[in-house]
Amino acid sequence: MPKKVDTASARPFTYRDRLLHCDEADLTNLAAQHGTPLYVYSAQQITQRFQLFEQAFASRPHTICYAVKANSSLAILRLLAKQGAGFDIVSGGELERVRKAHKPALTKVVFSGVGKQLWEIDAALEANILLFNVESEAELDLLAARAEALGNVARFAFRVNPDVFAETHPYISTGLSEHKFGIDIKVARAIYRRAAKSKWLDPAGVSVHIGSQIRKVDPFAAALTRVTSLIADLRKDGHNIRYVDAGGGLGIDYGAGTFDPAKQVEKYAAALTKGLADEPAHLLLEPGRFIVAQAGALLTRVLYVKKNGSKTFVITDAAMNDLIRPALYHAHHEIIPIKQPTKSRRPDLQVDVVGPVCESGDFFARDRALPAVKPNDLVILLDAGAYGMSQTSNYNTRPRPAEVLVEGRSTKLIRRRETMRDLLAPELLD
Repeated sequence: MPKKVDTASARPFTYRDRLLHCDEADLTNLAAQHGTPLYVYSAQQITQRFQLFEQAFASRPHTICYAVKANSSLAILRLLAKQGAGFDIVSGGELERVRKAHKPALTKVVFSGVGKQLWEIDAALEANILLFNVESEAELDLLAARAEALGNVARFAFRVNPDVFAETHPYISTGLSEHKFGIDIKVARAIYRRAAKSKWLDPAGVSVHIGSQIRKVDPFAAALTRVTSLIADLRKDGHNIRYVDAGGGLGIDYGAGTFDPAKQVEKYAAALTKGLADEPAHLLLEPGRFIVAQAGALLTRVLYVKKNGSKTFVITDAAMNDLIRPALYHAHHEIIPIKQPTKSRRPDLQVDVVGPVCESGDFFARDRALPAVKPNDLVILLDAGAYGMSQTSNYNTRPRPAEVLVEGRSTKLIRRRETMRDLLAPELLD
């Protein structure tokens, strides 16, 4: 059984001598060394969060397939691979990231996504990945044709849509019949029968994923109850179903309140166990956000403090191209100063924290209570380890941030800051 881990703190960012640290690393020093905006991650917490899942499911055969889309940094992928992780990918590019980070992990890859292209399928077949999560009959036909052309049998699971509602943002809900993902669970049995006629296809599992940032665990149990009923029918039809992929989606707390990650994973495991009942298939799980979100934060420097009538704006050197979640989802990220305010400080101000991008939607917070800050002060946006760097862009021709991984007192630059040469290199002039 995996060693029990200490998860007393939900976040690795704490004040020491009135300066914010990530584990043992002083963030002021990191800003001076690497500049801002800067993503900072705690290797210790990433490892701890992964081990929470290992502990919770230790009593049954399972593989934790980290969702690469949450944060695809090669260093983080390698860190997780060394813990024994598999990977959930949604593109050929993510497959190459796994290959680069830790080639042996390719055999523990599941390939999800509604729009797999021919070259991506070929690359995954040649890599001998564990499982294709197939999302349509048309995709199944292409998978069979490419498997035959390459002479490789393709193990697959249909991603079924259980029509289960999960309370989350509509952009990241995926389990209802109106969504683009998966196939109707009611027609899955007939499609498996058709697939079994091809000697190049191996119907090895059933997959389900109902959304992301889900805080209540009951929908997971409901989805798996429907999946296990389907698996029983598939076995009656003679299919050798060895895997059940429960997807990911377990949510975190983005607020300032207390959050017990171990308890949340325990509740999640209990819900999945209830839904699986006596189903013996090897369980695949695809957590992403829960493992990396609170391990990472975006460090930024205040450029200006500006008043417009009754409004006060804190303008930072980070912008929506560096962290789009507030603009895209109206997501909440706690924002705190790197220098801890004293008890005698002035009352918090109501401010909008915004970036330099020429969009009114370029904001991190609106009407947020924040200690008084001035130009050149450092502030940090917490819980930005998931869907932060992975959704960055070069909008307004802005270089993307650097990334640093903290391991105790040791810090390592894992992605250098982009340069103008990097940004302009792909473009051609006559």
